[in-house]
Amino acid sequence: MSARPIYLDCHATTPVDKRVLEVMIPYFTEHFGNPASVNHLYGWETEAAVKQARQIIADAINATPTEIIFTSGATEANNLAIKGVAEAYFSQGRHLITVATEHHAVLDPYDYLQGLGFDVTLLSVQPDGLIDLTELEEAFRPDTILVSVMAANNEIGVLQPLAKIGKMCHDRHILFHTDAAQALGKIPLDVEEMKIDLMSLTAHKVYGPKGIGCLYVRRRQPRVKIAPQIHGGGQERGSVQEPFTPLKLSDLGRR
Repeated sequence: MSARPIYLDCHATTPVDKRVLEVMIPYFTEHFGNPASVNHLYGWETEAAVKQARQIIADAINATPTEIIFTSGATEANNLAIKGVAEAYFSQGRHLITVATEHHAVLDPYDYLQGLGFDVTLLSVQPDGLIDLTELEEAFRPDTILVSVMAANNEIGVLQPLAKIGKMCHDRHILFHTDAAQALGKIPLDVEEMKIDLMSLTAHKVYGPKGIGCLYVRRRQPRVKIAPQIHGGGQERGSVQEPFTPLKLSDLGRR
C-alpha cells in the first residue's frame, strides 16, 4: 500500500491525463519550433498545433478560434480581461461590478483598479451563495462598463445564473466577464446563449498541464476591446483586439 494519502482535491488541480501528455511530448523534443516562425517547417508544425488547440477550445464554448487568447492560466486571463477592459473603455465609464465571493484573481485586480480611481461595487451573496439579481440590477449605472461573476464557485460549488446575468448586461450594453475555471467540462458553457463577452479558463483543472490557460474575448455583437497587459512579445495578436486610447493616471487620479 502506498504511503501517500489519497488525493481528493481535483477542484484545486488535476494530474495531467496520460493521453494529454502523450500528445504534448513531441512538442518538447521533435516539433519544438516557434509558431511565429512562419518561414520554415518547424514553425509551420507548431503553428498548426496551436491552431488546432484554439479550435478545440472554441468548439467547447461555442466560440470562434480567433476569439481565444492563450495565457499562462486563469489568473493572467482574469487580469487581462478586467484590467484590459478597464483601460480600453475608461473614457466611456469608470464603474465596475463584481461579487464578494470571487477568487482573488478577480478581486485583487478590482482592488488595484479602485486604487487608480475606478469605482467598484462589490455585490453580496444570499445564504445559498447566489447573487441577488435585483441587487445587480440596482447596482447598474450609466457609467458601468464591466461586470465579473464567477461561473462555478471554487469553494462551495454554487453555479451562478450566467444566462440571466449576461442578458441583463447586454440589454444595458455592459460587458460581462466570467471566471469559468471551475466550470469547464463540468457544466455546458455557451458564450452565445449566455451572452458572455469574456471568459477565463485554465487547463490544470481539467487534466491538462499547469501553466496554460486562455481568455475568450468576443469579436462580434459587440466586438470587445482589451488593452494588452504584457508588451513586446507580439504573441496572441498582442492580446489587443482594437486600437484604444491608452489610460493615463492623470485622467483618473489615484486615490
